[in-house]
Amino acid sequence: MKNRTLYFGDNLEILRKKIPDKTFDLIYLDPPFNSNRNYNVLFKEGLQDSPAQVQAFEDSWHWNEDSKHTFDHLVTKSTGDISNLMQALEKMIGHNDMLAYLTMMTVRLIELHRVLKNTGSIYLHCDPTASHYLKVVMDAIFGKKNFRNEIIWFYKTGGASKDHFSKKHDTIFFYTKTEDYFFCPQKEKSYMMHEYGFKKSEFFKDEKGQYTFVLMKDVWEIPSVGSADKQRLGFPTQKPEALLERIIKASSKEGDLILDPFCGCGTTVSVAERLKRNWVGIDITTLAINLIKRRLRDQFGLGVKQIITDGLPTDLAAAKEMFTKDAFQFEYWALDLINAMPGPSKSKENMRGADKGIDGIVTFYKGATNGKTEYGKAIVQVKGGATHRNDIATLKGDVEREKADCGIFITLEAPTKPMIQEAVDAGSFSVMFSDKFEFPKIQTLTVEELLKGKQPNLPYGLVKNYHKEAKAVEEDNNIRQNNLNI
Repeated sequence: MKNRTLYFGDNLEILRKKIPDKTFDLIYLDPPFNSNRNYNVLFKEGLQDSPAQVQAFEDSWHWNEDSKHTFDHLVTKSTGDISNLMQALEKMIGHNDMLAYLTMMTVRLIELHRVLKNTGSIYLHCDPTASHYLKVVMDAIFGKKNFRNEIIWFYKTGGASKDHFSKKHDTIFFYTKTEDYFFCPQKEKSYMMHEYGFKKSEFFKDEKGQYTFVLMKDVWEIPSVGSADKQRLGFPTQKPEALLERIIKASSKEGDLILDPFCGCGTTVSVAERLKRNWVGIDITTLAINLIKRRLRDQFGLGVKQIITDGLPTDLAAAKEMFTKDAFQFEYWALDLINAMPGPSKSKENMRGADKGIDGIVTFYKGATNGKTEYGKAIVQVKGGATHRNDIATLKGDVEREKADCGIFITLEAPTKPMIQEAVDAGSFSVMFSDKFEFPKIQTLTVEELLKGKQPNLPYGLVKNYHKEAKAVEEDNNIRQNNLNI
């Protein structure tokens, strides 16, 4: 298994088809919780959930033909413990979304057990909605004797309730594959009024008082990633790097191989890279894959050739297949080809409807006036199906409405001659550097051209940090997110 690999696709399919037995030293997973928070793993665009990831996960949460088929397979083809457990869960909770969720998780945890080394560890991150059920599932798959800890991650966030105690913790189940596993004890500060047998040399002082270091307990108070945190990337369930650092240091060594099968915004792989571990990540959206690549580029200077991506189109035929299967994923993938940020264009009320011409945004450097840096904006439209001259005319209108400098039209099919003429007739815009430079007001680019390396004709490419842009887009959600924590 090659280091620094990002897989795009359903982790169950990837685990079954591409991951050998006993590959990983450590697995951390933070799957979507079975709560009423609209699939809380979702990336936020403005004030709505990512329709691509809603579409990707929603079938896994409902009791339907697919979940029933998987459930029946677990009952008839699995070991006695798992088969008995699934039948017991069916009798207890019935055919509903919770059973569908547990079925989805069970079939994946079986595969994660297979790909974990005998000396390896797994950490399952969950919330109280289903943690009690997941504990029993983990006992059946990994064995009760290999349960090590129920870690409580306590955090302080906004929001309170007058009807119950405020919910301010997540649960992390720590299991090993066998009783012969690697573990490096971690220490934490313990403030003490008296020395209690410790040597004076073992005590230190800070603004809170006198402390020493003691072996870490199973309740961890680590701040969550707040709206003003520099780590913030735009994922409402983003986990703090300090949390992953503690797990990775405890259950792996430098050079060990770590897997995150729900890697989201990439906190696990980012911390693994910093701590000199090898890593593999899997996610079901191109949006997440693109964000992780930019996060690793911004934090560690990793280039395109240093990160392996598997499952994304590399030729025109694969791009057409992606569009046919999932137009949303195609759109996000195409935007990444020109380093465009997804645009906050689809409203909550019309999540799958018209996008108002803004699929993406490219920000570029225009020069400086009176010592002040000026930035320009290009709005991007992506089309996978048939295109017409009116599409270019519409884009021209969108550019004017949004007061953008230019528009970029990405098309899967070759543009027609009338489309090209309409773009030419739009004219140009200018920027001032040491001299005046002209650039096309409307540009058309085919996916095939982009795959061959062609890029938009702009003064400079994307100049703003991708994941900081994601953070900025998400800031409008702060109040909404705090309310959801109640």
